[in-house]
Amino acid sequence: MQQPSHSSRRQFLGLAGGAAVLGTIPVVTVHPAEATPAMLASAIQQVTGGAAVRTGKVKLDIPPLVENGNTVPMTVSVNHPMAPEDHVRSIHVFNEKNPQANIANFHLGPHSGRAQVSTRIRLADSQKIVAIARLSDGSFWSASVDVVVTLAACTEDVI
Repeated sequence: MQQPSHSSRRQFLGLAGGAAVLGTIPVVTVHPAEATPAMLASAIQQVTGGAAVRTGKVKLDIPPLVENGNTVPMTVSVNHPMAPEDHVRSIHVFNEKNPQANIANFHLGPHSGRAQVSTRIRLADSQKIVAIARLSDGSFWSASVDVVVTLAACTEDVI
């Protein structure tokens, strides 16, 4: 009885490479979907559950003018105590035009020391950034900043 022939990985890659050279494999260009202000509102609604969001207590430190949207430094701090009975439970960051409206969620507790987070984000275009803090009493507080991006990120074609 004859054994079935199995193609090796090397043979497969060779055939696939040859097909690519001959142009028989289609090239797919993917453009990220752009979020909308309605998507921003929906993402905030999902986090807050429809509760009122007040302005204040939250400070969003992000440059108002960014040369390169690939790496934008951002710090969010909340002017609130971090005691066991009264503290910041979470900080959420949203954007208006990136493919995902909710770009960061940080969960805190009284042992966090202070309600402050720092990170870098990518921005596809000039847009509004919103930070919302949820306190242990269930209230929501926010701040927003309009950021102008001169060299957008997230817009290159993927092949």
